[in-house]
Amino acid sequence: MPRIDSEIIDDFEVRLKGNPENTGTDIPAVIAGFSGWLLDAFDFFLVTFCLTAIARDFQKSDAEISLIITMTMLFRPVGGFLFGFFADRYGRRVPLMINMGAYAVAGVLTGLAPGYKSLLVIRAFFGIVMGGTWGVGASMAMEGAPPGRRGVFSGLLQEGYAAGNVLAAGFYFFFFGSLGWRMLFILSSVPAIPLMLYMHFYVRDSDVWKKMARKKFSVSEQAREILSHWKLFLYLLVFMTMMLFSSHGTQDMYPTFLQREWHFSPARRSAITAFSGIGAIIGGIAFGRFSDSWGRRKAIIIAFILAAATIPVWAYAPNQVILIGGAFLMQFMVQGAWGVIPAHLVELSPNPVRAVLPGFAYQSAGVLASSVVYIEAIYAQRSSYATAMALTAISVFLMASILAYLGQERRGKQFSA
Repeated sequence: MPRIDSEIIDDFEVRLKGNPENTGTDIPAVIAGFSGWLLDAFDFFLVTFCLTAIARDFQKSDAEISLIITMTMLFRPVGGFLFGFFADRYGRRVPLMINMGAYAVAGVLTGLAPGYKSLLVIRAFFGIVMGGTWGVGASMAMEGAPPGRRGVFSGLLQEGYAAGNVLAAGFYFFFFGSLGWRMLFILSSVPAIPLMLYMHFYVRDSDVWKKMARKKFSVSEQAREILSHWKLFLYLLVFMTMMLFSSHGTQDMYPTFLQREWHFSPARRSAITAFSGIGAIIGGIAFGRFSDSWGRRKAIIIAFILAAATIPVWAYAPNQVILIGGAFLMQFMVQGAWGVIPAHLVELSPNPVRAVLPGFAYQSAGVLASSVVYIEAIYAQRSSYATAMALTAISVFLMASILAYLGQERRGKQFSA
């Protein structure tokens, strides 16, 4: 019995401090990656909920004020490249801490913005911050997860985005009326401070990165290394564009669909959004776990096939019960496919570019995929919001599945090799 107790204690210490041999799970690294992505999504979706109030305060139209979202999207690739470059060169931990500090500054500045132009600049700054989080956090978390269980931690990490959406919906629902949009953004910056302290005391860079760092690449050598993988970058760019089309195509216009065709109040729309977000979290973790057994590409394709089968109850539900169930199932499947992405992209990326290549490709694809709202709006003018969403969904599900099938896979890759 004493021997068993000692083993339990030793195992707990390994999990708390991280395992240099990567046979266990570096829990702090996974927590840091998940939390950083959650906070970015929290701030991003808070803007979407507060958009009308912000427009009213600055006396701008909805179209004009929506440019603050565009500014965020346009500058995300800048952050993906810069923070990824520094993470591959100087380690994951310090760039992610700097990123979280910048997140806190962006939240406070958003709440204090004196005018429309200054708000555009601040949200561009936040775009750099948001763009830099995912690639650094994904490389940190996946290097801290054992190869045979990367999928489940991949799902957990990715669904920080859905959790941030749910958190923003709840935060807006309970506090917007009493605090107003400015104070919401100021308060949204507070969690970044304890997260920075947690990373300072508990998170460390993986032995995989430390081993790579001994090679001491010069800046020019690192740049040449990045450029040498241009074919992989182009594939990831096209693939991630379709993945982002699937995500934004089933999320961004959905509140408008609920308003125009179901005439739901803002509170009811936010409640359905939050409920579908719970489905996204569960689906991301579930399909991430399945990908450890089935393979990354197969899990993505199965998720999209099931998502396509869900379209009738998602877009053409005959009553509210089926509508809500369809929203839950659609995000379960779509974000289920997304739950595989961190592990899949990180495994495809060579050691020297593990942070910059996936992060830059992901965020660059986001700029291309931001057009999906306009595509759906054009469809809606000629038919209905339901048909616009259904046609967009089936098209991008098919394209994303084909690209996943045509790509490579390195499931369970030993990063230290």
